[in-house]
This record gives sequence, C-alpha cells and structure tokens, in this order.
Amino acid sequence: MAVPTVASGSIVPPGAPGIEPRWTSSDKSAVGTAVSPASCVWFTTSHGILNEIYAPRLDMACVRDFGFLVTADGYFSEEKRDADHSVQAIEDGVPAFRLVNTARDGRYRITKTVFADPDREVVLQDLHFEALVGSLSDYQLHALVAPHLVNGGADNTAWYGEFKGRPMLFAQGSGRSLAVASTAPWIARSAGYVGMSDGWQTLSRGQGLNQDYRLATSGNVALSGTLDMEAGSGRALVAIGFGTQPEEAAFRAVLSLDQGAVPALRRYRKGWREWQSTLFPLDEPHDPETLNRYRVSTGVLATHRDDTSGAIIASLSVPWGFNKSDDDLGGYHLVWTRDLVETAGGLLAAGAEADARSVLDYLLAIQEADGHWVQNAWLDGRPYWNGIQMDETAFPILLYDMLLRAGVIEASSNGRYLQMIEAAAAYIVRNGPATQQDRWEEDGGYSPFTLAVEIAGLLAAADALEAAGRMAQAQYLREVADGWNESIEEWTYASDTELSRRLGIAGYYVRIASDSDGCPSLGRDFIPIRNRDDSGEVIEADLLLSPDALALVRFGLRAADDPRIVDTVTAIDSELRRDLPTGSYWYRYNGDGYGERDDGRPFAGSGIGRLWPLLTGERAHYELAAGRSDEARRLLAALEASASDGGLIPEQVWDSADLPARELFLGRPSGSAMPLVWAHAEHIKLLRSIRDGVVFDMPPQTVARYIAGAPPSPPISWRPTAKRMRMPAGRVLRIELPEPALVHWSKDGWVTTADAETHDTGFGTQICDLRTDGITNGYIDFTLFWTELEEWEGTNYRVEII
Repeated sequence: MAVPTVASGSIVPPGAPGIEPRWTSSDKSAVGTAVSPASCVWFTTSHGILNEIYAPRLDMACVRDFGFLVTADGYFSEEKRDADHSVQAIEDGVPAFRLVNTARDGRYRITKTVFADPDREVVLQDLHFEALVGSLSDYQLHALVAPHLVNGGADNTAWYGEFKGRPMLFAQGSGRSLAVASTAPWIARSAGYVGMSDGWQTLSRGQGLNQDYRLATSGNVALSGTLDMEAGSGRALVAIGFGTQPEEAAFRAVLSLDQGAVPALRRYRKGWREWQSTLFPLDEPHDPETLNRYRVSTGVLATHRDDTSGAIIASLSVPWGFNKSDDDLGGYHLVWTRDLVETAGGLLAAGAEADARSVLDYLLAIQEADGHWVQNAWLDGRPYWNGIQMDETAFPILLYDMLLRAGVIEASSNGRYLQMIEAAAAYIVRNGPATQQDRWEEDGGYSPFTLAVEIAGLLAAADALEAAGRMAQAQYLREVADGWNESIEEWTYASDTELSRRLGIAGYYVRIASDSDGCPSLGRDFIPIRNRDDSGEVIEADLLLSPDALALVRFGLRAADDPRIVDTVTAIDSELRRDLPTGSYWYRYNGDGYGERDDGRPFAGSGIGRLWPLLTGERAHYELAAGRSDEARRLLAALEASASDGGLIPEQVWDSADLPARELFLGRPSGSAMPLVWAHAEHIKLLRSIRDGVVFDMPPQTVARYIAGAPPSPPISWRPTAKRMRMPAGRVLRIELPEPALVHWSKDGWVTTADAETHDTGFGTQICDLRTDGITNGYIDFTLFWTELEEWEGTNYRVEII
C-alpha cells in the first residue's frame, strides 16, 4: 500500500507541518506487554489513555498518545482532561489494565481494558462507552491518535484508507507504519496537522471531522475517527497494529480484531501467570482489594525487558515529556549498564534466574573492545551518550559473581565470561579509581559509591581469575583493591569542617572529591553544581554530601556501625532528609538541580532536585545492615507510599506545597520518569533482604576482607595519573605505568642509585616494586626510562617517607 496522493475532491489540511512536536506526560499509571517473543509491542497509560507505545523494540517509541473525544449537540469533552481516572490491574501480576474515565460533569463514562495481543505487534482496547445523562444516540465518540514513529513527531505522514475493504487509519514515518482498526464502523475519518487542522481542532469548534482532510504529509500529524457506538450498543474493540509497511500493520490489526478480545486476553493472562508462578513468594500481606506491590514491581521489571536480547531499559517514559521535543531522542528508553545490573539483581532476588542470566549474556555482547561499557546505549549497543562511569564497568563483574554464587551459572562455565571479566578489570585498573562521571552523571573525581563498586568488582574478578588458575593476576587485583580501599578516607572523608563542628561529629564521607592533576583535592577544591540557573555555581568539596556514601556499607567495605559511617548518616540526615506524611525521603545531594523549577515548571536544563524514593530503599538496606529491621520496614512502607495509584514508583516525588494546576502534590510523583525500573528493583531486593534478614546483594568478598578480617598492607601505588607525594615508612612503593620502563631510583638523594625493570601485570599495566626498609623521614627519588621508546622521562619524581 503506497502512501496515497491527494484524491480528487480532497483538501490538503492547512497548517503544515503542525506545531513543534512534543512527547507526553511521564506520569504513567500503567505499563504493559505480553510475555511472548511474538508480541514486540509495549504500551504505557496516563491520564486514562494510552501514552507512548513502543514497537518493535523497547527503544522505539511510535505513538505519543491515543485517547478519545466525546461530542454531543453543543458539547465537547476530552477524556484525558475532562474526566476523573482510575486504573486497576485486572489480576495481580498481570499488566493488563481496566481504565475507567468518568466525565467530571457526569455525562458519560468510558471503560477500557488495555493489553497487548500476545501473538503480534498490536495493542488492544476493549472499549465500553456509557451515556450517564441522556441516551447513547446523543453522543459521538472519536478516536484521536498522535503518531510519533521511531522516536519522532516530525516527518510523519497520516492518512485514512482501506485494507482489503476495511476502513482504517494509517501513519508512516522513518520506515515504520501503524494502522488503527475497530469492530465498530467508522462514521467519519480525518488526518491533519497537530494544533492546526487535526481532529481535536475541528471537533472542539463544533465542526465535526473534516473528511476532506484525507492525507497529511511530512509533519507533526494526528489521525481522528468517529466510531459508530450505537452499532455495538456502546462497545467496540479497537486495535492499533505496527509493521514495516502499512499493509503489515493493517494485517496484524485485522487478525487481532477477528480473533476477539476474550481469547487474546486469556492467552495474555496465561503467559503472565506462568511467569509469575516461577518467582519467590515475597508478597507482603495485603488487603485483596489493594495492590500487590511486589507483583507490580516484578511486572514492571519484566515489562521493561527485551526477550530477544535480555536488555532492560531504564523506563518507558520521557522525563517531563510534555515539555520535550524530538531533540530528546532517547528519553529513558535506553540501556544504562548500572540500572541494568541493579535490575538484574532485582530479578535474581525474585527468583527470575533465567532472566537475570540473560542480562549477563547481553552485557557480554555489548562490552566495548577496551573492556568498558558505555554510559548508555540503544538496545543494539550503539552509544547514546559517551561519558565514562567507572561503576558501570564494575557492575557487570558483580552480576557475574551474584549469578555464580546463586548457582545460576556454574564454575565450569567461567571460561565463557572470563574474557569479559578480565577486560573489565583491566579497564578499571588502568583508568580508576577516579571516574569521569559519578552515578548521577554530573561530576568526576573520587566518589564513595563508585569506589565501593570498583573495589568490590576487582575482588570478584580476582576470585574468577583464581578459579581459572591465574593466581598472580588474582593477587594483583586484590592488591589494587586493598590499596584503593585503604585510601577511601584520604580521598573522600572530610573532618573538622564547618558542618561537622556544627553537628558535633568528627567528620563524614563527601559526595565526591575532584581529581586535580591525578591527586585528590578534598578540602581545597570546588565541585561544580550542575543543572542550576547559575551554571557556574560551585560548592566546597568537603561540604558536598550525598547518601551515596552508604554504598560503602551496601557493598561491604565498611561496617554499618563504623563511627565514620554513623557520623556520615548524621550529616546526611541533617542536610538531605525530608520527613513527609508518607514517610522519609532523601535528596541526591545538597544543591541538586535535576528537578522542577521552584514554581513547578518542568526541568529544562535547570531546576531544583527533588526527593528520590530509590534513596529510601537504599537507606532501608543500610538500616537492615545495622540490625534495625523495624526501621527498614518503616522505610519500605515509605518507598511503597511514594508510588502512583497504579503502584508505579517514580524517580522523584514533589517536596513542596501542592500545585494542582501543574499536577504536583506533596509526596506524590513529580514530572520526572515514572516508573523508574531501578527503584522497582530496589523494592524487590528490599523485600528479599527483609525476608532473609541480610542485605541480598552485599558482596561476601568485601565483608570477609575488610569487615570480618584485615588484609595485609598493600603496596603504595604511584602512577603518572595519580602521583603519590608521601607514604608511610616500611611499605612497598609500587610504580605503576602504562608502558614498559626501567626505574632509575635512589633512597639517599642520588648518592647511590639502582635500576629495576617493570613487569607486565596482564592488565595493561607495568609495575615495579621498590622496598623502603630502613628509610624514615627520608625520600625515594626516581625517574623513568621508557624501554620501547628508548628515551628518558626527563623529570625526576620524589616520594616522601614518613
């Protein structure tokens, strides 16, 4: 079916190419898909209607929204704006939903059961329209569809036509097509440009649909169709199908309509029931009339997963989408390695072992040649942003280790993943411990969170290499980890500050310390605060706080009752905690700018950071590690209380007075991403941790080495990118270099000298160990001769022995 030309008697709709395209609200009430590789379509709902629909991949949004308009003599109403909405899952753990929209003026009710056809790329709406005032014949119901094919609202083409004699609505763009069909006959159809000549414009003016507007090309377009609801006594089944060609989309829609809603929904429910039945029963006691929040979370994780690859995206949403244009191509429907591994941990905690393992296989496939993983990516591994976050290279090692310990993969299969682990560990060793970006993707330097993940990852990699008989390499990784662990306080612990004196504590771990010329500069440098109106705003590194420091406990590097941790909790709560009627929540860090502006306007490059329920879940894990299970349960309740009426956990909740005009209410989801899949994974892990009485994903290697035991003193590392200026007497000085070299050195001010060659660690680094026995209050001086280049460094270096 070729895109039609303007037929005789038709009129080119005015207003091309339409207003600038926008996405829609990220305040989702439901998300869903079928548990079937044949149904490559994912849907979202908000404000009582379908929002973004993704097909045939999770990272390809194809529809902005799909709702209904109601007209009568002198009457116009839009269910999205003019009705009260309720959403209910038709069954625990089954993401098919009953949306009920009741007009605020009491004149009508629209009830829709929304789900995906498990056999094809079609979303179905089993629709019932009721006239609450007057009779059915008094009203007309109109479908309104906004195609945004392949992540864009511009350059779409819309028309109405027929497939095998069946009237339909069509759209095409970027090599994808959609078709809308209904069991109820179409009384009228129209295509137009959004904001200019679309059906909303003509219907709101009381003009009905202009059927002369048959074709709208290359713009921000919308499709409209009036359904004959009397023909079905107020009932209709409406299908939106997707395909490469319009005929393919139409054919799929026809097949779905012909089979009917009942058998499709039966198979849909069966698939989800079978998947849910394989999971651990972590369900909390709840009223049968209320949400089973555990099953909501498991459904969210599975809905955001691609069956064919194992990839999991961050969210089926575009944060503040109603204010975002096509320029925000990726939204949150991208893969972040950190979110991916955290989500795989949630799947493993729930007992979805095969799904968690498929994440590891996906990571194996998309690892970069140098061993790292990109900041975020499309499903096929193509980078979207290109920042380097060192925790994202360590997390996959921890996932491997978790799966191994859970018995999901066997030790005999290490060889399949060993190359991945070795490459990742090598990247960490060569480029860590400082990171180009922290986990909030804003600042670089020495982050307690990143350090904790890196160190735990290196110890897990050492175990894998030791199991493969690579003892020397395993020992080296442990020495690197021990050296970094020993330096955490030097790099990130601030004491005797204005804040610590005010709070009466010795000190605290900071959010991040900058990496200035290879040297941590805590206490003498400033950290830029991103996303604020004043782009040059900075804060002293030793005054910047974040709950990130609790990662030192979560990943087993410091005990929960370590006085430095306890003092840090005091500082965090003083500056970042808010107790709301729904519970306790935390900010990411003081001065955060990622959130709505002070008057509630959407974030658009600057704003004020709001409260993150995810951090409530992380804090609950800390409380559990500290032996306070009752407090962990209280925080679990707060995490769940932050969710939407449909049980979806948002990225952020609003922290100020209610702004009804902007749909912002104290303690309720803000306009950022919802659901945040990572937060749902944290919810599941917290349920598992509370049940087991231990933190589910705490690595045992770090606990055994740094809390239960004490490792031998590691060598003190000097690198060209991290030049050590001084070191304790009696320790080994390790010169770590990117290339082979001869170290020409002296311990008596060059009176006598010695030469030592570096040797290869197997991780892309060369090391040379210099003993400092007998040196106190002196120096080691050295220079380098690069053996492959056959040239001297030309600079002498000095390390003070104290």
